[in-house]
Amino acid sequence: MAGDIDSRKSTSCYLIKFAGGVVAWQSKLQKCVALSTTEAEFIVITEACKELLWELGFVQDKYLLFCDSQIAIHLGKNSIFHSRSKHIDVRYHWIRDALDAKLLELAKVHTDDNGADMMIMVLT
Repeated sequence: MAGDIDSRKSTSCYLIKFAGGVVAWQSKLQKCVALSTTEAEFIVITEACKELLWELGFVQDKYLLFCDSQIAIHLGKNSIFHSRSKHIDVRYHWIRDALDAKLLELAKVHTDDNGADMMIMVLT
């Protein structure tokens, strides 16, 4: 998962679509070294959620955020303590508050339909 061979940091990629068009996108190395693929994916969905709410404000009551990692979706939706994920920095758990406030919903997207994956392929 690490996008950078030297720093071992993962690459975060996401697309934000609204009304059928792309309104924002990003592809960059994460600020920290993720200890697992799950952690790297969890960081991406948190960053994408923050960007989504900043870009679109509160145009809608709720937004749908797609992710191709079922375990990252599960981790975001379930705020119970997970011994295997206790190392994930607290700042990335912000998404749980957004989900609890019903600002967005997380849903699974198949990897073949994930437009953000093409940005990872270009960078690595």
